[in-house]
Amino acid sequence: EVQLVESGGGLVQAGGSLRLSCASSLHTFTDYTIGWFRQAPGREREAISCITTSDLTTYYTNSVKGRFTITSDNAKNTVYLQMNSLKPEDTAVYYCAAGVTIATARNICESPVGMDHWGKGTLVTVSS
Repeated sequence: EVQLVESGGGLVQAGGSLRLSCASSLHTFTDYTIGWFRQAPGREREAISCITTSDLTTYYTNSVKGRFTITSDNAKNTVYLQMNSLKPEDTAVYYCAAGVTIATARNICESPVGMDHWGKGTLVTVSS
């Protein structure tokens, strides 16, 4: 059974930073696109960023461009999300997900129906 395990969430003040990790048990890691999604209370799930692990192509939603950075350590089967300049509106449960790379990172992020595996999430709380 494939597992995705997120870690690194917590409470941080506005303007601060956190680094989220998504460790996977995927056997052929570089066949996958890994994405970060978030869901705030009362709101729909939102795609944040995705990375195609084979060529490290990335995608970011506009609200996090310039503040968040997604990277992949293919040797460790782990994807990271470095979050800087955090804002209270970034408060949410952050999930990572994996899907076989069948489209661009942007397309997969924007239409994540192909994300076959999901983690249980990690809570990020940004205080004002």
